[in-house]
Amino acid sequence: MARVLVVDDEPQIVRALRINLKARGYDVDAAADGASALRAAAARHPDVIVLDLGLPDMEGVEVIKGLRGWTSVPIIVLSARHASDDKVEALDVGADDYVTKPFGMDELLARLRAAVRRAAPVEEAPVVKTPDFMVDLAAKRVTREGTDVRLTPTEWHVLELLVRRPGKLISQKQLLHDVWGPSYRNETNYLRVYLAQLRRKLEPDPAHPRYLITEPGMGYRFEPGG
Repeated sequence: MARVLVVDDEPQIVRALRINLKARGYDVDAAADGASALRAAAARHPDVIVLDLGLPDMEGVEVIKGLRGWTSVPIIVLSARHASDDKVEALDVGADDYVTKPFGMDELLARLRAAVRRAAPVEEAPVVKTPDFMVDLAAKRVTREGTDVRLTPTEWHVLELLVRRPGKLISQKQLLHDVWGPSYRNETNYLRVYLAQLRRKLEPDPAHPRYLITEPGMGYRFEPGG
């Protein structure tokens, strides 16, 4: 049974999450500020953390930094802040996902399930299968309906970064850094071009992608279930 640590200073949010998560079989701990969250994480070892950015004693970003000093536990930011800068900063310091308040419980639960799956051990060089194509990370090979899909080295690099972290929202800044290098920070048009090329080659309907998802202003995620 997965354990969730909810970090939020709004009692009604904590109560709603506690009720809904427990009804679906999760163990739930709660903390109302950053210091309590860090202590609870160390003591209870949650499988996933749901974290508000606006805490009374410190910024949620500082909590993420504190956690990332010793644990890779998935962190889902749950915040009323809509500015893309806040979202990108949280992702860049180590958050795995970002859900904006007000939120749908079904969406949050889906993100939680994905986070728990990502945290489970996986084989070192997996073959990732979707209903429409297969990615062999060891062989650096993509097939669709049994036929090899030819990718450029850059297309492969972008796809590999996303596929190795299924369901995880990867920021534009991180993708640019990892694919093109540290001097590339603002060339988001590169990402749009290469994601469009990958969608044309892999998606059944490139105009309505099922697998290579854009989170506007933030980044991209790979959803293997489509």
